[in-house]
Formats: sequence, structure tokens, C-alpha cells
Amino acid sequence: MKKLLFEIGTEELPANYMPNILKDLKELALKKLRDARVPFTDVTVLGTPRRLAVLVDGVEETQADSTEEFKGPAVNIAFKDGEPTKAAQGFARGKGVDVKDLVVRDNYIYAVKHTQGQPTAALLPHVLQEILTNIPFPNHMRWADFDFRFLRPLHWLVALFGSEIIPVSITDVTSDRFTMGHRFLSNRKVEIPAADDYEKVLEENFVIVDQDKRREMIRQQITELAREEGGEVEIAPDLLEEVNYLVEYPTPLCGKFEEKYLALPEAAIITPMRDHQRYFPVRSKDGKLLNKFIAVRNGGKAFLENVTHGNERVLRARLSDAEFFFNEDRKQKLADYEDKIKTVVFQEGLGNMYDKSQRLMQLVEMLHFGLQSRVPLDDLKRAARLCKCDLVTGMVTEFTELQGVMGREYARLDGEKADVCEGIFEHYLPRFAGDVLPQTEIGRILGIADKVDNIVATFSRGKAPTGSQDPFALRRQALGIINILLESKMKMDMAKVTGAAILLLQVPMDKVKDLAKQILDFIRLRFRNLLLDQKIRYDVIDAVLADERKNDLYDLYLRAQALNEYVNGDKAADMIQAATRVNNLSSKAELDAPVSEALFKEQAEKDLYAVVQKLDKEIIPLTVRCDYAGALDILSELNAPVNKFFDDVMVMDKDEAVKNNRLSLLCLVKDLVNCVGDLSKIVM
Repeated sequence: MKKLLFEIGTEELPANYMPNILKDLKELALKKLRDARVPFTDVTVLGTPRRLAVLVDGVEETQADSTEEFKGPAVNIAFKDGEPTKAAQGFARGKGVDVKDLVVRDNYIYAVKHTQGQPTAALLPHVLQEILTNIPFPNHMRWADFDFRFLRPLHWLVALFGSEIIPVSITDVTSDRFTMGHRFLSNRKVEIPAADDYEKVLEENFVIVDQDKRREMIRQQITELAREEGGEVEIAPDLLEEVNYLVEYPTPLCGKFEEKYLALPEAAIITPMRDHQRYFPVRSKDGKLLNKFIAVRNGGKAFLENVTHGNERVLRARLSDAEFFFNEDRKQKLADYEDKIKTVVFQEGLGNMYDKSQRLMQLVEMLHFGLQSRVPLDDLKRAARLCKCDLVTGMVTEFTELQGVMGREYARLDGEKADVCEGIFEHYLPRFAGDVLPQTEIGRILGIADKVDNIVATFSRGKAPTGSQDPFALRRQALGIINILLESKMKMDMAKVTGAAILLLQVPMDKVKDLAKQILDFIRLRFRNLLLDQKIRYDVIDAVLADERKNDLYDLYLRAQALNEYVNGDKAADMIQAATRVNNLSSKAELDAPVSEALFKEQAEKDLYAVVQKLDKEIIPLTVRCDYAGALDILSELNAPVNKFFDDVMVMDKDEAVKNNRLSLLCLVKDLVNCVGDLSKIVM
């Protein structure tokens, strides 16, 4: 067994793309190796700003043998009087086997092909070429006059099977055993004797190629440096991940800035520091922000003081800008910016941000009434009125990441109520996958209203997401609505909310119905995917979403959880079988007529009706308080009377009145058994 190394050397790769690129690269390498039947024990992918590498351990030197079996025509067609017919001969020829090697089994002939494995080294050029040309990237580019596209221009390739070079060529680059060291500390060609030497040789040339090792180095280095400076570093996971893919050889440094800038709101300091300069803030032991920051240099300790001084100058300029904009913004109150947001276009043909804030005030009032919210309506409408005002402040114009953050800060300084201030910030949450959700009721209601308005407005313009294209991040906003509803256990009919938003946007009446359905389908699809991610069975999801009139997502979530647990229990199989029979027959009912006991002829239908009436009284209170597990539990009482009914009663009686009465009875049973979801959708 040998180790396989394939390194792709490039110009600097975008740091924020790297985690997904490495994940996709590993999946691709696994697939291509398995497709080629190359035996191996493990695949590792490594990455730095200048290289992507695949290391495959335990690669056998010979491809695995394969046996393929193909089913052919029946024996009586393949042979006549013991001799192969043209059908058998053609089948054998098509499969590349001799007709005398055909195998007879189960009255059919089979062609069995045994293929001996080739030397692995002979297969690897094609495998590596396939990996190189099929890595999925968010964006591609071309360079020089080459037709080949890649994320960034290629500069070198290393392909080693043990110590043997595997030939791979693309554009004007051909693989060999030479990689490149660190761009500044070892900017030269470096020979890799064998695949096993890869990481060691690169580390000797100031490249920590293992991203996990590099990440932990950064974490330890910045933590220790902060302690030496008398503080504790604030490590945001996303910033640590980004910095990890900006450096090949990390060295931390600690810079300082003037204490006067600490008078600014924390967000106004941390955002330029973290989001613009990729610096880590430093706090005191009691959590107060210090006038220090930690940066990570891509290099060694030489001239570190000069580098530190340069970083301090850059941050000082940023903070000076922030100080200026903050002081200018504070010359008037947040509410005074309301008139200025009329100059900010919301979406083409849909007015400006002032118009949007006016819609939000009306929409939150509708939600307040529908949810029977206890939060003061005036506070909720005040947050809706102010939530977009910070968009035209100097601070947010310069640092767009601070939208909502500065709105909260300015509202607080203006003396607005605490929940109003928090709602201004929280209505943007969640801003990205894994972000926190609103914790105040004002933040939740206003956040849902804002996201619904965004979705409805964009759909009304015919700009619904298609494929991977979602320029307005509507999928994220729909998921945000869903997660807010589920986490806060908020019962809300999305059809009514969507309808209200459509009404406020004054969509032409002839388009309202189709638009509402399109938006609800879009949200329900996001909801379906969320349930699948939570390991809810697909047929359970089909069951609870079968009735398109039900659009209370939290209620549907409770139904899905209860039904998912129920179908894995002992009582489910018989109940689902009975429900399927009931659904099939009740679908033949043409009239929605009440059941008449006077038309009952058989004891079985009388008994079934009695059980239905009894269970109906018991289940209604359970479903009202969303105890769907309890409702499903008592449904088992229907099994025996339903089965007895089908055994003893001819539903499709010659007497039309009797037939329709029995079908009406089955409709009652169907409504009962489907009180949580359409059980006929469940596959047992």
C-alpha cells in the first residue's frame, strides 16, 4: 500500500469559500476513487490560501477485480434443440462474453463478466484529472488564453503515488514533485520526495498545510498573547475560520488604539476592527472592551513592530471615521431621520423605505391582534416606525454591517423604551445560518412582518428564487420566519399573514390568488426541508402537509413530531391500514350529507357510529390543546369497529340512500383518523 498526494497550487483563494470547497473536494475524491475501484483506507483534504491538497492513505497498488452479471432472454428463447439461437448469440456478443460461457438460472440466461484489476498507477492520471476538472466552485474564472475555468489561476501541480510522479496536465501546468514554500519566508520550489513527506516538508518551509492544526495554533497563540496583555481575546468562530484561510504560517501581534475611541458604542469599534480588518477584540477580565486588538500575520516575527504599527494606523483611521459619523449622527434623534428614508428605494416599483415602514406599522398591528399579544401596541408600532431610520445615518452608510445595531444604540440614547430599542435590532435576526433569533416579542413580531413583506414584495415583482439563484436571500428569510415561530412556540396562520402583506402592497386582484399560493408553497417547502433535517420521516411530512388549508407552522411542527413518534410505535400499523381503507372508500362519497341512524341496517355500522361519536368528543379537546400524541393514542379504539364494519357491511348498497349514508359515516371516520395528518400517506 502507498499514500497518494495530489496538490493543486493556485493564486490566493477566497477565504470564505474554503470550508465548503474542502468539503466538496473530499466528496469528489471519494467518488472518483470508488468509481475507479481503487482500494484505499482514508481520504484527507488540506487547504491553505495558495493550495488544495488531497491525501489518500492505504492505496492498493492494484485495482480491485470486478464481477458484473447481466440478465438475458428466457431459456426457451435463447436455446432451441440445445443450440444457442441468434438471440443468445447477440446477447453474448453485446456483453463481450463467449456464448458457451452463458449461465442458465431461473429459466433465464446470464452473462457474467470477470474483469481483472489494472495497476493503480495506470488509473490515477484519469482519476486525478477528473478531480481537478470537476471541483464545484461558487465562481469560476479564465486566465491567459486558456478555455479551462478554475476559481483562481493554477501555478503548479504535485501528484505522487508513493514516490512515483503521476502525470496530470492542464493549461500549461504539468504535475511533478515540486511545490512552493511560504510566499515570503520560503518563496522557492520545494521538492517532495514522497507523499508521506508532504506535511513535514511544507512545515519546514513555513507552511502549516493542515487547516485544523493551523486553526488550533491561531486559537492558542491569540489566547496566550491576550493573557500576556492582561486581557482575554474575543474569538468569533466565523472570524477565526476566515483568518485560518488567510494565512499559511500564523504569527499573532497585539496593537493598541487611543482610549478616547472607547467612548464610542462597542459595535462602532468592533465592526471596523473585526469585519473590515479581521482583528480580534480584547476584553478585560470583567468583560470591558480594552483599547487593544490582536491580528494574525501571515509570516514570522521579523519586523513585527513595523507590522503592528501599520495595523494600528489603519485601525486608527477607521475609528476616526466612526467617531466622526457617530458625532454627526447624534446631532439629531433617530426619529428625525424618518423623512430622509423616503430617498432610499425599497424595490423597483414598490416605493421607498418610508413606505415600507408604514406597511410594517399596519402589518404588526394586524399580527398584534391575531396573536393576542400582550406587548403594548404603541411600543410595537414605534419599533416598526423607527426600525429603518438608521439606514440613512452616516455610521450605517459607512459600515453597512451596523444596520439595526446603530438603530438600537441611537434609540437607546434618545430614551426610547428598552424593548423598542431591542426590537429595532432584533427584527433583522437571524442574519445568517446559525445566527441568534429574536428574544423579545417586539423583535419576533416585527421580524416576521419585515421578512414576510420582503418575500411578498419580491415575489410580486416576479423575482422568486430560481435554482441556486437567490439574490434577495428569500430562502434565508423564510427559514428565519419558520425558526422564529418554532422557537417561540408562536401559533400563526401564514396564509392570513401573507394575505395581509399582499393587501398592503396593493397587488392587483387578478394576481392575488396565484401569488398567495406561490408564496405559501415556497414557505412550506422550506418548512418541509427543515423537518427532513430534523429526521422527520418524509411520509409523515406528506401526511401533516396534505391539507393545504393548514398553514400554522408551529401547529404543523407539533403534528409532525407526534405522528413521527406514533408511526414507529406498536399501534400504528393496524390503524394506518384501517385509515387507508376508509380513505379509499370515503372518496367515493358525492354528497356531504349528515349521517342518519334510521338508515343503519347492520349492527356493525351502529357500533362504528357510536365509537365515532364517543371519540369525537374526546379528541376535540386534545387537538385544541395540541396534544396530538394523546389524540393518536386513543384512535386505536377505532381499529376493531372499522374492521368489523368492512367485514359485515356492503358499503355500495343497491339502495342509494343506504349507500350514501354509509359513505357519509366513512367520511366521519376519515375526519377522525386524519385529525393529526392524512394517515393514508404513511408507508408501513
